[in-house]
Amino acid sequence: MYKYQIIMYWSEDDNCYITEVPELSGCMSDGKTPEEAINNTQTIIKEWIECALERGEEIPQPTGKLKAV
Repeated sequence: MYKYQIIMYWSEDDNCYITEVPELSGCMSDGKTPEEAINNTQTIIKEWIECALERGEEIPQPTGKLKAV
């Protein structure tokens, strides 16, 4: 399991839970239940990292919290 912070919220428009991984730009997923959304997000994080590695990009280390701006 990846240790990146995951933000989850309910979307009335999509009728599902939406997740975002702030440390991985554009990394998002969804699910009908919170559990499904988290499981799907773990899969998407893996795929995000694989794509970034293929492009030679640096992978951010999980900080476990949002950084203050």
